[in-house]
Amino acid sequence: MAVYIYSITSKDHPLRLDGLEGVGASASPVRTVTSGPLCAVVSDAPEELRPKRRDIGRHQEVQQRLMADGTVLPLRFGYTAPDENAVKQALEERGDEYADRLRRVENCVEYNLKASQDEEAMLREILTQSETARQLNDDIRSGTAPPDAAVRLGEMVAGEVRARQEALASGVIEALRPFAREIDSSPPSGEDFLNVSFLVDGEQDELFLATELSLAHQMGETFDFRLNGPLPPYSFS
Repeated sequence: MAVYIYSITSKDHPLRLDGLEGVGASASPVRTVTSGPLCAVVSDAPEELRPKRRDIGRHQEVQQRLMADGTVLPLRFGYTAPDENAVKQALEERGDEYADRLRRVENCVEYNLKASQDEEAMLREILTQSETARQLNDDIRSGTAPPDAAVRLGEMVAGEVRARQEALASGVIEALRPFAREIDSSPPSGEDFLNVSFLVDGEQDELFLATELSLAHQMGETFDFRLNGPLPPYSFS
C-alpha cells in the first residue's frame, strides 16, 4: 500500500506520535519505518491527495510534534512512496546523505523573512535624491520636456528602484547573517524586495529575533517586514 512521508529522523528520536492523524479523509495513524540509524515518519497515503487546509494542517502538526523533541528533516507536503519497502530502500541507499542533512539542521529552526517598501515613498525618495530624475519630472509636469522624456524617466526610475532594492536586500541579509547557520534566498514576488530563509541555531534564536525587530524599526514605517517562524527547516532539507 502506498505511504505518505512526513519527515526523516534519527531512530533515537523520541518519536511521540500518539494521537496524530495522517493526511486524507481516512486519517490513518502516523507510524514509523526504520532502517539502520534512520527513521521515516509515514502514514497510509490517500487515493487522492490534495493540498486541503485540513491535510496541510495535519502535515504541519506532525512536523511540530517531532521538532519539539529533537532534530527532524521535514519533507514538503505531498511526498509519497509505493510502499514501506520503497521507503526502507531509500533510507538504505541514501542513508549517508540523510544523516549528513540531519547534522546540518541539528537544533535549528527556519525563519522566512519577506520585506517590501511603500512604492510611493520610494518614488518620493528617488525624486528627492536624484537631481536628474527630479528635473526631468518637473519638465514633464510643466510641459517643457522633449517627447521621449516620460520613457526616459520611467527607465531611470526603474533602474534606480532595482539598485535600491538590491542594496536593501543585501543590507538586511548581511545584518542577520551572523545569527544564521545557513541562508537560502528566493526570488521575491509582487512588491517584495526580499524573500530569504534563515537556518537559525537555538542558541542564536533570541539574538536573531531581536536584530530583525531592530532592523524593521530602524528602516521605518514605509517598510513592511513579515517574519514567519519558527518553522521546520524545509528550505535546508
